Amino acid sequence: MTPPRGLNALHLHQGHPDFLDLPWYLPLEEWRLEVCPRLVEVPRGLSRHPVVFVSYGAHIYALKELPLSVGRREYEMLRGLEERHLPAVTVVGLARVRVPGEPGDEVAILLTQYLPSSLPYRVLFMNKGLERYRERLLDSMASLLVRLHLGGFFWGDCSLSNVLFRRDAGELQAYAVDAETSELHPKLSDGQRELDLLIMEENVTGGLADLAAMVELPPTLDVYATAPSIRQRYERLWAEINKELILTPGESYRIHERIRALNELGFSVGEVDLVASGDGSQLRMRTIVTDREYHRHQLHNLTGLVAEERQAALLLNEVRELKATLTREMNRSVPLSVAAFRWLDERFRPTLNKLERELGPAADEAELYCQVLEHKWFLSERAKRDVGLEVAVKGYVTLRREQPAPALLRSATEPLPGVVANTGTSPTDKQEAPSSERS
Repeated sequence: MTPPRGLNALHLHQGHPDFLDLPWYLPLEEWRLEVCPRLVEVPRGLSRHPVVFVSYGAHIYALKELPLSVGRREYEMLRGLEERHLPAVTVVGLARVRVPGEPGDEVAILLTQYLPSSLPYRVLFMNKGLERYRERLLDSMASLLVRLHLGGFFWGDCSLSNVLFRRDAGELQAYAVDAETSELHPKLSDGQRELDLLIMEENVTGGLADLAAMVELPPTLDVYATAPSIRQRYERLWAEINKELILTPGESYRIHERIRALNELGFSVGEVDLVASGDGSQLRMRTIVTDREYHRHQLHNLTGLVAEERQAALLLNEVRELKATLTREMNRSVPLSVAAFRWLDERFRPTLNKLERELGPAADEAELYCQVLEHKWFLSERAKRDVGLEVAVKGYVTLRREQPAPALLRSATEPLPGVVANTGTSPTDKQEAPSSERS
């Protein structure tokens, strides 16, 4: 007798549920609330394979069914992205499910953590009001490709469905989702980058054409001009971070200027190459960029806080403002580390404690504090003076109470419509299943 479908093995990372109460005996297409109360609906892109989402408390996980070899390969790709600190969804584990009749009588189910407060580009492009965010959306998608290529990642399937975005201190941060067709290399060749960009252009144009057949796209989102615009942004940024400078004697200061300029873009500089040029009276300078997490690293080193890149840059600006204030008040230079400690102790923590008492715990403390700073800027602009942090906190609490579920993006006067996911409730009963392996 052929054994029925069921869970053969489950390889999981620590810090996540065991997932043993899920109905592994059913194909993902047949999972319904009646058999899996943890099922939730969230905004999603298109997928070639069955995908479901389940909630465990405040966390949501995506499960995708794949042929075993493809699932193993994508698992390794996502692990590689994580190890290289590249922007992508976090892989949680890989299940091997017994399915008689499939190659090897098994399929893989890849488990990833759903990125909180995120939306696929495809879903966002179906919303009205996109015009205000078009430039930032295209810039963030181009920036994502630059970061992935710098990290040696050939995607092979960049599309509107495979890119997620979420807010990062008023800007947009893009993340890769699928890695089924991807490759990791020490470094990409120009040919590999060119191929990846061609695939992106074809996929994005095709995705927009499909959307245009379903909804009326904004005039600024041209079906045939958008993908080339992303490519142009990519090429400008790539050229900027890879350009070489010619230095003459006495221009060593330009080395530090170049590094600062790259740091302001968020890129960390790992090495600087200086090579003799021409007759030896000049030097050719080339910088080796490592990642786009310069401000994240600096903030973490100073405070221990973990934040997104744009969040970290905004928080560091406030630390530097406090440093200038302390220097003026004390009439002597104050180290940035001292200002960071004072900022953490006197501003950041007290503000978050007050917000937690008024609004409840925050899923992303850094983003919450950045939203308060943004609200402070808006109030100060309106009042034509600095209103101060305390007034901003009170105003922000009032705003949140009037709008309990604010949109993921908002401008000073008008929010962008978004989709609020139902996280569902967590059942307490569990079905019998084999024990899991943990790594």
